[in-house]
Amino acid sequence: MTLFEILLFLIVAAICGGVARSLAGGANGGCFVSIAVAFVGSMLGGKLAQYTGMPEPLPIEIGGVQLPIVWSIIGGALFVAALRLISGAGRRE
Repeated sequence: MTLFEILLFLIVAAICGGVARSLAGGANGGCFVSIAVAFVGSMLGGKLAQYTGMPEPLPIEIGGVQLPIVWSIIGGALFVAALRLISGAGRRE
């Protein structure tokens, strides 16, 4: 992978993570948090896709590496929702 492909991969991951965080209600953090959420989400979403037997409807290939867009967003949203549930964020007393 070239430097441009790595940067493009990180930008796509940041967008996926940002969408996942906004769906789950996570507002804290910045670009690096969004990238981390996307990577964890792609692993979690990939396992969920294997478990359910569902294909990836919108994969993007960058430099020979495939990024599952939809499953990254779904997995990232589940990850952020689980973190918010565990940490108690968003509770109003």
